[in-house]
Amino acid sequence: MHERNDVALMIDRTSENESKGAPKVITLKLYPNRNYFFTSARRVNIDKSPVKRCKSVESNIAKWYAGKHILITGATGFMGKVLVEKLLRSCSEISTLYLLIRTKHGEDPMIRIERFIDCPLFDQIRSQSNASKQFAKLRCIPGDITQENLKVSKKDQYTLQDKVNIVFHMAANVRFDQSLKSALKTNTLGTKYVLEMASTFRVLEAFVHVSTAYCQSDITVLEEQTYPPPHDPRKVLDIVDWLDDDLLLVLTPHLLKNAPNTYSYTKCLTEHLVSEYTKQLPIAIARPGSVTASYKEPIPGWVDNLNGPTGILVGAGKGVIRTMHCNAEFEANIIPVDSVINSLIIVGYHLGCQPRSDIEVFNITSDKDNQITWGDALEIGKKHIQEYPFSTCLWYPGGSIKNSYFVHEIYAFFLHLLPAYFIDFLLILAKEKPFLVKTQKRIKKGLSVLQYYTTKRWYFHNDKLITLVKSLNKKDQEIFYCGGPKDYDKYILHYILGARKYCLNEDPNTIPHAKRNLKSFGYVKANCNGKEM
Repeated sequence: MHERNDVALMIDRTSENESKGAPKVITLKLYPNRNYFFTSARRVNIDKSPVKRCKSVESNIAKWYAGKHILITGATGFMGKVLVEKLLRSCSEISTLYLLIRTKHGEDPMIRIERFIDCPLFDQIRSQSNASKQFAKLRCIPGDITQENLKVSKKDQYTLQDKVNIVFHMAANVRFDQSLKSALKTNTLGTKYVLEMASTFRVLEAFVHVSTAYCQSDITVLEEQTYPPPHDPRKVLDIVDWLDDDLLLVLTPHLLKNAPNTYSYTKCLTEHLVSEYTKQLPIAIARPGSVTASYKEPIPGWVDNLNGPTGILVGAGKGVIRTMHCNAEFEANIIPVDSVINSLIIVGYHLGCQPRSDIEVFNITSDKDNQITWGDALEIGKKHIQEYPFSTCLWYPGGSIKNSYFVHEIYAFFLHLLPAYFIDFLLILAKEKPFLVKTQKRIKKGLSVLQYYTTKRWYFHNDKLITLVKSLNKKDQEIFYCGGPKDYDKYILHYILGARKYCLNEDPNTIPHAKRNLKSFGYVKANCNGKEM
C-alpha cells in the first residue's frame, strides 16, 4: 500500500496463519505517528491492542533507532565520521550502517573503511567490551553518487531496497572554488541519483538531506522553509551536460548571479530537487551553519580538516594570516559538529515518528542568545594560541580584523605578500625550494571567498528545531544535546588543541618546545618594534 494513513503500521512477521498454498498473512500492530511504506500486496490482519509506551527515563530516540538499517552517504567525511560514531555509541542497538564509499586516489573502498575505523574518533568505542560487535555493524557499499544507480552492484541494490529504513545523505563537494560542472555533478546530480535509489526502498521511514544555512546567499534572514530556485535544476544539469568546459566557464557568472560561489548555488538548486520528492519520500532538509570542531563528544575539539574557520585559526596561529576583511561585531554563526550530528539524528527520529506531510526544513544553528562575534572569537583565539602555540610558526601569531576592504588589502600587501617574496628570495639564495608566495596566494584566494560571509550579518531562524528539541524527554536532551557551546573560551581552547593534534599531527608533548620558539619570535618582534597588527 502506498497511501498514507494517520497511523502507520509495524510488521509482525509471524507466520502462524500461513499454510501451504495459502496467501501470506501479515499481522500488523498499530503504532500512532509512525510511517511505514509497503509495496507488496498481501492480506493484512490488524492488531489494535494497546501499545506500551516507553518511560521517560529511557532514550526514546535510541529505542526508535534500535533494529534500524541506515544508509549514509559521505560517511568518510568530517561530519559523516561523527554521525557513524554517535550512532554506534548512543544508538547501540541499531542493526546495520551501510556506508556508501567510493574508490579514492586508487584506494579500494574496503581498504578505506579499514582506515576509517582506525581514526582516533572511534577510540571510545574501541575501549568498550562490545567494540567488535559494534564495528561489525558497519557494512561497506562500494559505489559513487555521481553515477547512475550510485554504481552499486545489483546484489547490494537488492539489499538496500529490502532493508534500509533511514537515509542520511551527507555526501557533497564543499569546496567553494570548484568549477560549476564539478560542483553540480556531486551536489545536484549526485543527490538526484540518491533520491532515485531511495525511491525504491520498500521500508523507508526517513530521508535526511544535509544542505547548508548559506544555500540562499542573497537572503540574510533565512526561515525554516524552502525557497524558489534561481533556475530549474534539471534544466541546468542538461545544459552543463552538453556544454564544453570553455563555454560553461563563460556562462557560469550568468548562472550564479548573486551566488558567491558554486557551492552555494548548487546547494540551492539541490534543495528544490529534493523538495520534488516530497510525495514519494518522507524527507527533511537540515541546514547546518558553519560547522566547526566538536564541543563535547566523542573528543572535545576534534576536527580533521582546515576548511572555513579552522583554516583561519591555524593560519593566524602560524603567523601567515595577519589581516582579514571582516566585521568584528557580526556573529560568526559557528556550530560544533557534534551538535549538528545530534540534530540530524533527532530529525531522523522525528520524521519516523510523525504522520507524513510536506517536506520539513530545519536550520541547525546556534541560538540567537548564544552566539559569538568574529571579534570576540579572534581575541579568545589569540590568548589561547599564545598559551598553546603550534610547533612551526613563520611569525608571531596574531593579526586583526579590518572592516574596510581597501585597508585590508593594504595590510595584506605589506604583511602577507612582501614578507613572502622576501623569505622566498632568501630560500632561493640558500638553494632551497620557495613556497611562501604560493602559500600566500592560496590564502588570498581562500580569504576572498570567506569574506563574503564574514562581512554580512546573517539571521538563521531555528524555532522549529528548538521546539523539536524541547519536545524530547530529559534523557534524550542530555544524550543528543544541540546548540552552540555554553563556554566559548573553553570551546576555542579545545578547538586549538584539537586542530594542533588532529589536523597538524603535533603531539601535545611538543608544546613546551613550541612555547620556547614563540618566545624567540617575541624577542624578534620586540626588537623590530613590532606592534601587533
